[in-house]
Amino acid sequence: MSEACQNYGRWRGAPPTIIQGGMGAGVSNWELARAVSQAGQLGVVSGTALDLICARRLQCGDKDGHIRRALAQFPIAEMAARIEEKYFIDGGKASDQPFKGKAMVGHEPSQELLELLVVSSFVEVYLAKEGHDGLVGINVLEKIQAPNLPTIYGAMLANVDVVTMGAGVPTATPGVLEDFSAGRATAVDLHFPMEADTAKPKLTFDPACIFADGAPEIRRPIFLPIISSATLAVMMMKKCGSGVDGFVIETPTAGGHNAPPRGRTQIDEHGEPIYGKRDVVDYGAIRSHGIPFWIGGSYGSPDRLQQAQASGACGIQVGTLFAFSDESGLDPNLKQRAREMSLAGEAAVFTDPVASPTGFPFKVLRMEGTNSELEQYQNRKRVCDLGYLRHSYRRPDGAIGWRCASEPLAAWEKKGGKSENAEGRKCLCNGLMANI
Repeated sequence: MSEACQNYGRWRGAPPTIIQGGMGAGVSNWELARAVSQAGQLGVVSGTALDLICARRLQCGDKDGHIRRALAQFPIAEMAARIEEKYFIDGGKASDQPFKGKAMVGHEPSQELLELLVVSSFVEVYLAKEGHDGLVGINVLEKIQAPNLPTIYGAMLANVDVVTMGAGVPTATPGVLEDFSAGRATAVDLHFPMEADTAKPKLTFDPACIFADGAPEIRRPIFLPIISSATLAVMMMKKCGSGVDGFVIETPTAGGHNAPPRGRTQIDEHGEPIYGKRDVVDYGAIRSHGIPFWIGGSYGSPDRLQQAQASGACGIQVGTLFAFSDESGLDPNLKQRAREMSLAGEAAVFTDPVASPTGFPFKVLRMEGTNSELEQYQNRKRVCDLGYLRHSYRRPDGAIGWRCASEPLAAWEKKGGKSENAEGRKCLCNGLMANI
């Protein structure tokens, strides 16, 4: 074990060797995280769109009663009861009936939406931790800002052990965890295009909206930023100090969203971004900080684990292998087809530089009849009815608005978006929900 891995800090004993990736939306569900944690490693639930997923599970009838069992453990019984009453359908909705809608999350969510965000996150973590004493984490994305504060708070109410956070530089998160652990309100800067002489708007969350008589003190979880370079490690350490308990280092071959190549992005003959020498991670520099780190991105094998540990890492983060396990939330038919393609050597993963409206490169598994049918997808009617990947902008009247490069082009352009910035963008929100 490396010297850094012996720096236990807030860890309960030695840090884990394997971190299961927090794959959204709902792929890294509570069942997968619980199985990994019971095996002695770090199971991680995805924090992405948990409000929507919880509401839809209830509408599907909550066949085994897991969601309602967890709702019964939420500390404010009346709040949990309101959610169950609104969304639960005994026996499940008819297959030809649409799901009941819910409000999209913005900078001023309603009390009803705040409650759903907090309670759904509590439910997912509670179920992942039920019946064992292993470590459970939750993964949230800096790029998906609007739901993060209530999602993190709900997870902390369920005694989550670890928060992992990537798709950005989450320097404000240690302060958020400290505030929530003390029962205090907190605020973070909203990612917003601002003039130099104006103050940035804030996203805020006050536990008093859940606990009117005073929020309890709760345990502060371990914080692991997900980063892609030694430079970002230095930045996080300078700005957060002891608030960082380790790093997950993702290489360009990691699944999901990837950090863009450093410098000007160039595209190869296959249409994928080119990563070069500047994107090679200096693990020695990261090791010099003396805190644990893990490496993710094509490290899911015993040999690669040994290589990671030889670099000074405590271990590895593994996503794709877990995504196709029986316990993951992926549709069973998709899992089986992907397994067969992989065994036959026919699986093709494409790093799409423009698919995600976040602007980050995004991994796409090409399968016949799904996303490989590009012409069919391009003819799809654009819709933005979930809105998790929207970003804020300034409206002509000076107020905060929200837009997405994957929404209908007319709406995007009306909000000041440029048509060229919407070309090739795909609706990841509905696509990822369809996967589960």
